[in-house]
Amino acid sequence: MQRLISVARQFSDDENGAAMVEYSILIGIVAAASIVAVIAIGGWVASQFTGLCAKLSGNGVAGSTC
Repeated sequence: MQRLISVARQFSDDENGAAMVEYSILIGIVAAASIVAVIAIGGWVASQFTGLCAKLSGNGVAGSTC
């Protein structure tokens, strides 16, 4: 019985699980922010290429396709 109480106290004092949960949440936030940044940058790059293509096609470049 004394051993069971000792194990229970040791389990309640152990904070490794809480730290792991905190790091998991932090990694999730970083991953979500990275995905949002990549999507936003991708949209910006696509609009830049579309604008460039529109400018080039208006200058008489033969055979240009967008």
